[in-house]
Amino acid sequence: MTQTVIWTVAILTVLGLLLSLLLFWVARKFRVEEDPRIDDIEKTLPGANCGGCGFAGCRAFADAAVKAGNLDANYCPVGGNEVMKRVAAILGCEVKEAPALVAVVRCNGSCANRPRCNIYEGERSCKVKAALYGGDTLCSFGCLGCGDCVAACQFGALSMNEESSLPEVDESKCTACGKCASVCPKRIIELRGKGPRGMREYVSCVNKDKGPVARKACAAACIGCGICVKTCQHSAIRLEDNVAYIDYSKCKLCRECEAVCPTGAIHGVNFPKPLDKEAVKKRIEERKAREKAAAETEKKEVNNG
Repeated sequence: MTQTVIWTVAILTVLGLLLSLLLFWVARKFRVEEDPRIDDIEKTLPGANCGGCGFAGCRAFADAAVKAGNLDANYCPVGGNEVMKRVAAILGCEVKEAPALVAVVRCNGSCANRPRCNIYEGERSCKVKAALYGGDTLCSFGCLGCGDCVAACQFGALSMNEESSLPEVDESKCTACGKCASVCPKRIIELRGKGPRGMREYVSCVNKDKGPVARKACAAACIGCGICVKTCQHSAIRLEDNVAYIDYSKCKLCRECEAVCPTGAIHGVNFPKPLDKEAVKKRIEERKAREKAAAETEKKEVNNG
């Protein structure tokens, strides 16, 4: 009996050693060499694993950057330009600076502007609510108010305003990861350029209904009148599907569009002084008068010539 036990232990020990050697050989034979720069880049990144870069996490981003050999198609919004410079140094390439972005809620549909006509008593989820019906008001494009964006933000940059029932963005905490924008079923959250000293203009509405219908649904809706488009000197505003949109890369922050908007759908934020609409409108009229006079003078010169 004792001899049987000894032989069993010996055989199992030898078998274990042989299998260990086999596994070691297989691991060495089929080992995949990984570029050490992947670890270096991963350590440089913020480690948020938020997916804002378009990859599953920071390591996936690092792997893609090393394989690409450049950063033309890769950018970490959480780390921003400073982190990307350090990543570029590791790769031995250059990276273009990207404008600082911030999440913007493009909806004017507060309780005061957009009265309720329905009562929802189901699951407190914008996704579920959007799948069931258009919302509690006549506007089927606006915020549903359940706070999916707030729950999705892992940086604490979003909160629901109890008075307006709309989400608000804390710019100091927003990293422009885009998670809030991706979970919003109504697509009212957009990543926009912060602008110089945080100043920016945007149309706070996505309602694509025609003017009278949009205005009936929300007192501060964009009615697609096009006045802002005609007023803008910099071709920064376009009108599509009955709603205006401001291209922040072209906007010069003159605030003329904000002054002439008849419904207040255009918002200017972080400006040092409140908007003096009458002064801006007077400036617009004076400019148009000068342009008209110049056109008439040019016409006379052409006729006389």
